[in-house]
Amino acid sequence: MAAPKGILALNLGTQTISLAEFQRNADGGLILSRLKQAEILGDPSADPTRSLQTKLQVEQLVSELGVKGRSVNYAIASHVIFTRPVTLPSVGDASQVEQIVAFEAQQNVPYPIDEVVWDWQLLDAGDGGQVEVILAAIKSDLLDEINTSAQAGGLKPTVVEIAPMALYNALRYNYPDADGCTILLDIGSRTTNLLFCEPGKIFPRRLNIGGSSITTAIAKDFGCNFAEAESRKVKDGFVSLGGTYAEPDDAEIARISKITRNQMTRLHQEIARSITFYRSEHGGSQPQRVLIAGGTASLPYIREFFQEKFPGMEVDYFNPLRNVAVSDDANTDELAHATHTLGELVGLALRALGNCPMELNLRPVSVAKAEKRAAQRPYLIAAGVCALAALGAWWQYYEHAAVATDEVTATLKSKAEPLATLKKKIKDAQGEVDTLARSVQPFGQVAQEREYWVNLLADLNSKIPKDYIWITSLELVAGAAQKPEAEVPAEAPAKQKPDKKDKVRKGDSGPSVILMAKGLFLGPEAGNNQAAAVVDEFVEKLKTSKLLTPSDDAQKGFVRPNADTNEWAFKFAIPLMLTNPISFQ
Repeated sequence: MAAPKGILALNLGTQTISLAEFQRNADGGLILSRLKQAEILGDPSADPTRSLQTKLQVEQLVSELGVKGRSVNYAIASHVIFTRPVTLPSVGDASQVEQIVAFEAQQNVPYPIDEVVWDWQLLDAGDGGQVEVILAAIKSDLLDEINTSAQAGGLKPTVVEIAPMALYNALRYNYPDADGCTILLDIGSRTTNLLFCEPGKIFPRRLNIGGSSITTAIAKDFGCNFAEAESRKVKDGFVSLGGTYAEPDDAEIARISKITRNQMTRLHQEIARSITFYRSEHGGSQPQRVLIAGGTASLPYIREFFQEKFPGMEVDYFNPLRNVAVSDDANTDELAHATHTLGELVGLALRALGNCPMELNLRPVSVAKAEKRAAQRPYLIAAGVCALAALGAWWQYYEHAAVATDEVTATLKSKAEPLATLKKKIKDAQGEVDTLARSVQPFGQVAQEREYWVNLLADLNSKIPKDYIWITSLELVAGAAQKPEAEVPAEAPAKQKPDKKDKVRKGDSGPSVILMAKGLFLGPEAGNNQAAAVVDEFVEKLKTSKLLTPSDDAQKGFVRPNADTNEWAFKFAIPLMLTNPISFQ
């Protein structure tokens, strides 16, 4: 049997193209089984061959993984997509929300609405009669060009996601316990995406500083081309720690580290301004942590740099595989090196599992139409087949009905004869079972009655007050015949013993069984100033028992001390009727 097909995720980054395959595990989570990545050479902001290079790299990755013709979810870099949070008045009807969003899209999207593919997502129901949504739009011709690259190798796009929104889904999946405000800092090649994330709120912001900014600055300082500068950055680049830290012995490496620090300082300044804007204009909270992701996150000492710049926050690398399993067949060395770049792939794979917090989809019109035709094709084919089959079946029915009826009758008759014999055997066996059940019934009754008195005495003991009352003897006597609403006599003969003939079982209508409880209770001379209250409490507790029922005048069994008495202890005798008596001798 062929193995089930997994989930394909494709990230079309500006410099790195990544294709991964995931599997669903038994718990409904993800397993990363395979990963392939390829780099695009040249300046991402000025290379006219980038579209062609992207298509060639996707074809190569599809060939290496052997996934030609499969469905895929892919992400587009944020710099080609217009995104904007919009605050709207709250309305109860969902259709009205869609109408308002459509109007806001026409007002906010900087292109004619009929020339773009756009989608929206509700972010926060909000308070004070407002809701917040995020709008996303991309020009149709640009999307078609990107989609052509994504379809290379025969891939069939299903979900077209914005890279930062895929990162947001991965963050919520892997860090469900994160409280307060978290900044997801995705430092890519061309841009840096900021995601301010807190429960029920998200605010995206794009900064035009990235890894290529460092490369361009190195190329300008060293007087070399972009490719050579990129090679220098990858080989020798790191973020200079500054201050009292010693510089590298190699002067060129020291220059590269300072250039890198300068660009990261620019980025930090933009992040600080963004934090101020988020808190003042969008009512956000002070961020508690910063999680670093993206290709440029691999620069040495970048985490230490931002920890220095944000001393009051926790700074760490974003781990998109925190709650994602890794297959034994996966290349762990490759994954360890590329973990910080896998957030978009994990977010795209989560879309196949459903119920993601962010579900924008910018599918091209051509893809939507093709998918609709593909969905209708099986029904059209099935309808034609059914029509032909119905005609053929109608013609065949009359021809074979008689033959089929005779064959079925003969088959049923041959099967009925052994069933009749089996029925007799079952009836005989059932009779034996009934006989055995009747024979073991007395033993079951004995087993139930064995613990009766233990349970009864334990129940009585739980009703006795802690102080002032003691039971000195219990006597079992036979009372009057049971009646539905008969009262138990207040006093019963103390020495009367039941006759052997008066055996009583649960449900019998013969003589009732009475347990005469005798004892002592302390009076005022013994320090019991609440003698009456203790007696009343004892009788009330007895009424709550499921095994014993005191008579309505049970309190008459207590001799209430007079105010001028000198005695300390007084006797009492209470008749208690057994609610579910068992047989006794």
